[in-house]
Amino acid sequence: MPNIPDAAEDAISETPVAEGLPCVMTFNANDPSGTGGLAADLTAMSSASAHVLAVVTGCYVRDTTEIHDHFAFDEEAVTDQARCALEDMPVQAFKVGFVGSPENLSAIAAITTDYAQIPVITYMPDLSWWDELAIDSYLDACTELLLPQTTVLVGNHSTLCRWLLPDWDGDRTPGPRDVARAAAEHGVPYTLVTGFNAADQYLESHLASPESVLATARYERFEATFGGAGDTLSAALCALIAGGSDLQAACAEALTYLDQCLDAGFQPGMGHAIPDRLFWAHEDDDGADEPAGAGTLDANDFPLDTTRH
Repeated sequence: MPNIPDAAEDAISETPVAEGLPCVMTFNANDPSGTGGLAADLTAMSSASAHVLAVVTGCYVRDTTEIHDHFAFDEEAVTDQARCALEDMPVQAFKVGFVGSPENLSAIAAITTDYAQIPVITYMPDLSWWDELAIDSYLDACTELLLPQTTVLVGNHSTLCRWLLPDWDGDRTPGPRDVARAAAEHGVPYTLVTGFNAADQYLESHLASPESVLATARYERFEATFGGAGDTLSAALCALIAGGSDLQAACAEALTYLDQCLDAGFQPGMGHAIPDRLFWAHEDDDGADEPAGAGTLDANDFPLDTTRH
């Protein structure tokens, strides 16, 4: 793998895996609609054969169309949940989704600092539904406290550009290395940026460091609007890294897994479609069960450049 900082590569490739399923800890909000949040983390990480230690940081008030509100837990409740589980079980990776408050970000940063050898996958969702002052405070806290602990930052191109490159005035759209360099200024060695517009109705995702684009995947646009895709991708990536995959292989598998989730997606309500994160567990069209092991993620089954959507 070219141009990878030694310390970050060691955190990913040399993370010890205990006997049985690898344990991953995710910090995220409960989503009663099942669109994203902990619902996405639990199903995606379980699909990648990880045991999930789910720390509830708050709760959305939402349906499949939009987020109406969010209630954050206090930081002591978040800390107590996490540290109690961590004293009992070793984890191989952390994921941080939307945790609701700067105080919770501070508490999580303190925890990840204490487990500095464990990789941290941070996902930044679109926060445009929230109050503008709350967004600014949250992003400032994430920049200062969590990004220095982050191994891979995952997010949509437009979301990350608005956050990390607010004063961009170039004639061209920021590329993957531009985003990676902006993240690296705050201590992030890698970014996985989705939603780059490409020609002919395609979108691209790029895994990048400040020095190079390590991998690129192109996939067709869906006609449907999906919710929960970013949580699904970052959760799968986290679990695959915890299972011992190197970064590029984990990225390839996670992107292809997301593609298949979207291909099998469904619309449970009157709003957006949702990825079917358990597509592999369903029966075949003829009613026969899939053969044993058909639902596991195998690196050989997920070449990086063959995602379709």
